[in-house]
Amino acid sequence: MTYKMFFAGSGGQGVLMMGQAIAYAAMMEGKEVTFMPSYGPEMRGGTANCTVIVSDKPISCPLINEADAVVVMNPPSLTKFESMVSPGGKLFVNTSLIDFAPTRTDVEITDIAANDVAKDIGLARSANIVMLGAVAQGVGIVSAASVRKVMSKLFSGSKAHLLEPNLKALDVYLKGE
Repeated sequence: MTYKMFFAGSGGQGVLMMGQAIAYAAMMEGKEVTFMPSYGPEMRGGTANCTVIVSDKPISCPLINEADAVVVMNPPSLTKFESMVSPGGKLFVNTSLIDFAPTRTDVEITDIAANDVAKDIGLARSANIVMLGAVAQGVGIVSAASVRKVMSKLFSGSKAHLLEPNLKALDVYLKGE
């Protein structure tokens, strides 16, 4: 089993954090993982994306042309990366910011109003965590328990006060232990 994922958005949306969380959770489960980030030179607002491959055997190359799942957090990402989803794959769309429909009819599309949900639960900056929960649940490549364990590591030390609100954001869509 080899599962390829691609996360895309603009800088500051937490796109790389989503990919890292999936990669770390897979590592905790003893799976083979690659994580390859890419971002523009801007601090915020530039492009940001990452590739994550999870497998039960060694991964020979971290580069992909197609992905089993693609996550798009903003309109330019949908326009540019929709074609990367392999036929029958999954496309996760942040409908809070993307107001047009994907053109693909051969993929499973999951609409998540990530920014709106994050605002509704009182943590507007956790749209990426809301989407992370939806993606982890939707692809099932890592367990809910592993993702939660990663969250407790990401939100520790000086960020410990953010753990509970972010777990709440994660659990909007992520079910299970």
